[in-house]
Amino acid sequence: MKNGTYEVHLNLNVRGLPVSATLGINEESNRLIAAGKQVYKLGLGQSPFPVPGPVVQELQNNAHQKDYLPVRGLPALCDAVAHYYRRTQDLPISQENVLIGPGSKELMFILQLVYYGDLVIPTPSWVSYAPQAHIVGRHVYWLETDEKNNWLLTPEELENLCQADPSKPRVVILNYPNNPTGCSYSPEQLQALAQVARKYKVILLSDEIYGELNFKGCHQSIARYYPEGTIIASGLSKWAGAGGWRLGTFAFPAELKWLMEAMAVVASETFTATSAPIQYAAVRAFRGGDKIERYLHNSRRVLKALSDWIWTTMTRAGVTVARPDGAFYMLPDFEPLREQLEAKGIADGETFCRRLLQETGVAILPGSSFGRPKKELTARLAFVDFDGARALAAAEQYSAEQPLDEEFLKIYCEKVLTAINKLCDWLK
Repeated sequence: MKNGTYEVHLNLNVRGLPVSATLGINEESNRLIAAGKQVYKLGLGQSPFPVPGPVVQELQNNAHQKDYLPVRGLPALCDAVAHYYRRTQDLPISQENVLIGPGSKELMFILQLVYYGDLVIPTPSWVSYAPQAHIVGRHVYWLETDEKNNWLLTPEELENLCQADPSKPRVVILNYPNNPTGCSYSPEQLQALAQVARKYKVILLSDEIYGELNFKGCHQSIARYYPEGTIIASGLSKWAGAGGWRLGTFAFPAELKWLMEAMAVVASETFTATSAPIQYAAVRAFRGGDKIERYLHNSRRVLKALSDWIWTTMTRAGVTVARPDGAFYMLPDFEPLREQLEAKGIADGETFCRRLLQETGVAILPGSSFGRPKKELTARLAFVDFDGARALAAAEQYSAEQPLDEEFLKIYCEKVLTAINKLCDWLK
């Protein structure tokens, strides 16, 4: 107590740390909407699609589940996750090497807490990787990527970092399809990265939470090529539309079981166990089946059609955009239009996004929120502001191989199309 008020003592690693950029833009958008403004919410990357019906039914069936579950997760769910990776990636993941948490975000935080090593992140990357390391007090090393290479990490960049101090313990995060670019790695690129990781005994955290949203349905895990050193992160939030359910999964190789056990100890003293009804419902999601596959197929069709339309429209407007391979993001670069933007008093991404929101109601995030330089004119847009349930129901009426055309998008994704047209008109 000092002068009648309580003194505030914050951990130095937390002091001055801002709220997550994606959550912040969502809150700002909601404030503007509450004030009567028209806002196009392309800031928060929340899946527009509903949770698959069979999974919702399982949640209803298990609403009565009230007991604490094992800290590592419901055995049936761990088994379903392990079987999922055996079925989809031909990986020898066992039930004993799966860890369940209240969102993959929490599991990533605990990993950094228990593993004493540097965090290596390609830039651009998801907004929470680096702040989590900052909270824990870990060193963060950003690895530069190039727009000409679709913002993907190259084996040469990883080699250059590792050879400077070959024995240093490191966790390297790969995320693909990537947030914020939507771009993914080819099998050949994954093999080349795996060779470098194995050479330096790097632990790879492969964040594959968007894997099932690869537009062609052909996602490959880097764990196929470096199984002994790769942890695969996933969950329900993106491919199953269940962001608010907060369920994440980590799948470990047997060689890293010691790391999983250390994480489980921390989990036992923090979140204790993940929600029981959610875990029972998640078993149905990871077991898959015809209804889940049809849901995923139509989700991919809608997202691919929308991505293609946005990419074409923005490219015609003079914007440089790496073409996405999956998910619901892209990272346009407005650098070719710098001269005309500077004439409007816009010289960096943050100013660009602030003015865009003020003058058009289109909410997107600057590239600096994802590790890019502040002076850069990159920004991430999440093309999710549409009624996903309605779009999926309409896609069901098209034959399985029939592409969804612009007329479909005008009817079922109208707000996203309007937002992109407003943005392009504003650029003129």
